[in-house]
Amino acid sequence: MPEGDTVLQTAKRLHSALAGQVLTRSDLRVPRFATADLTGRIVLDFSARGKHLLTRIEGGLTLHSHLRMNGSWRVYAPDERWRGGPAHQIRAVLANTAHTAVGYRLPVLELLRTRDEEKVVGHLGPDLLGPDWNADTALRNLLTDPARPLGEALLDQRNLAGIGNIYKCELCFLARATPWLPIGRLSESTAALLVTTAKQLLEANRDRPVRTTTVGARPRTTTPAPRARRPSENLWVYGRTHRPCLRCGTPIRASEQDTRPTYWCPRCQSGPTP
Repeated sequence: MPEGDTVLQTAKRLHSALAGQVLTRSDLRVPRFATADLTGRIVLDFSARGKHLLTRIEGGLTLHSHLRMNGSWRVYAPDERWRGGPAHQIRAVLANTAHTAVGYRLPVLELLRTRDEEKVVGHLGPDLLGPDWNADTALRNLLTDPARPLGEALLDQRNLAGIGNIYKCELCFLARATPWLPIGRLSESTAALLVTTAKQLLEANRDRPVRTTTVGARPRTTTPAPRARRPSENLWVYGRTHRPCLRCGTPIRASEQDTRPTYWCPRCQSGPTP
């Protein structure tokens, strides 16, 4: 599932394949921009901003995309078969003589002037993996509405940018609070530690091929460190419904929060549940 670290890895992969090269093919398969032709222009760079991807192109243009739940960009060699999904799911094709980038299931794809980028990303809070990161600002943003459920506050990109549903669930577990706990009920020290842990987790995973939260961040407990993790135990709670909690052994539960599947341990995490 795309989150801030995934988008950053995507930007790096696309930059390596296309930046500095002239586009020999351009195909934007969305009605509003179907006639736009970027062929012959140089791709300048790719930039991740939270969960947004900005592709800057010669002539003052930016292709803005967002992966949301299921979107992806794949890079292929000229003679390589495209395997990211059926043709009807393709929303964008950008190619040079050496590589072809294909965007699948992109719910957001728009072409705008580079000078207008702030219109699509200016609302974002500090980026956990960006140069604008500021922990104090992120903490202040999160605590603006003390009655708001913790999980919803973490997902609000206006508070801090880069957290998706996986990190939401994992961070709530590490904070020992359910995602439905009003964020104002966290102690000041716990809230500050939550922000620090979010930064730590995304930084640790920015170059990992497989995301893991069970290495490099431990629950706040005095029990001995857990044993070495198997691949199926890369995450504390996310996607582990009915499996034993890696800390206490209690079966993990799942419910929806704001239409998203949400996972938690009923023993390790305190606070209200749905």
